[in-house]
Amino acid sequence: MLGRIVLAAVTLAAACIWPAAPGDDLRNGLAATPPMGWNSWNQVGCDGLNEQVVRDAADTLVSTGMRDAGYRYVVVDDCWQDYTRAPDGSLRPNPARFPHGMAALAEYVHQRGLLFGIYAVPGSGTCAMYNSGYPATGIGSLGHERQDAQTFEAWGVDFLKYDWCYADTHDGLDEQAAFAKMRDELQRLARPILYSISEYGAQRPWLWGRAIANMWRTTNDLTPDWSSITDTIEQQAAVTTGSPGAWNDPDMLQVGDGSLTVDEERAHFSIWAILNAPLFSGTKPSASALSTLLNHEVIAVDQDFGGSQGRRLAVTATTDVWGKPLSDGGYALVLLNRGGTPANISAQVGGHWSVRDLWQHKDTGTSDGTVGANVPPHAAVMLRLSPR
Repeated sequence: MLGRIVLAAVTLAAACIWPAAPGDDLRNGLAATPPMGWNSWNQVGCDGLNEQVVRDAADTLVSTGMRDAGYRYVVVDDCWQDYTRAPDGSLRPNPARFPHGMAALAEYVHQRGLLFGIYAVPGSGTCAMYNSGYPATGIGSLGHERQDAQTFEAWGVDFLKYDWCYADTHDGLDEQAAFAKMRDELQRLARPILYSISEYGAQRPWLWGRAIANMWRTTNDLTPDWSSITDTIEQQAAVTTGSPGAWNDPDMLQVGDGSLTVDEERAHFSIWAILNAPLFSGTKPSASALSTLLNHEVIAVDQDFGGSQGRRLAVTATTDVWGKPLSDGGYALVLLNRGGTPANISAQVGGHWSVRDLWQHKDTGTSDGTVGANVPPHAAVMLRLSPR
């Protein structure tokens, strides 16, 4: 017989007035809500990246309805670059992989009502050069920050992923100073470019990133297995500073990329939504993956900032309750079962609420004090509470 797990009381009225994190925000007018889109890395990595893959991804975002659901950025990750810079020092695309050039690719993306993103690094080498044997030299932005920013603007870039890639050990750089240098160059441009930085949470960028970037990675790379998902979730419990224009990024979605079950994918997606995390797919989505990625009710929670990103409210050895206030006075909860057996998870919420299950797409009744559900192993129930 299942034991009932009643987690600590959650006082929603108090939680709804959690303050947004203070700080000297970048304030470039971008990322008012968590950015959403597609990134090439999880789908094709380095070896499989080419112009046609990116064009197909843009077309898929349109044809599947993902664009209309909010997935608007098409980001070309590492290995788009030629093996050396041009004689004038400028970056250029690999001619075999991108024969028509990046400006033409950006135009293709823009014509479909989407936004175009690209990858660069603050040091001398990219991650694929060090980790994947990409045979390039001198394609990092070190010493070329202004030139590269101007190149990206000329190509029609809307999003820059700026990836650390051992710039401390190889080039002796300091994270904050190096990321701020490219920030300053982007700020000089007439074209607004959303700025995403990635140093994998090593220097706790949630404490300083908001003055530099629109989003910053908080963890090492996520992989498509349950232990990686839950390890990353655990790390987010101490990271609560996200707010409009400045978002914590626990890495790109792994929905549809590997051996995760449907329940695991939905739990993963639920927690990213409660965290107000950026939502970047990296897959050619199956029907099953699309059913998760296109859950408009869960996406609405991700895109709604009501004064605080999601926080872990209670925890046991195998279960969590996560929650966050919504801008309409409601509240979102995720009942997460990390364990290998079913669990009854309850939270005392106080007040008077109408309750809706966002994965079942149905109203489940009302609550005057407690909400709960029987949650399968490696799964989550996501609830939206509306005041009544």
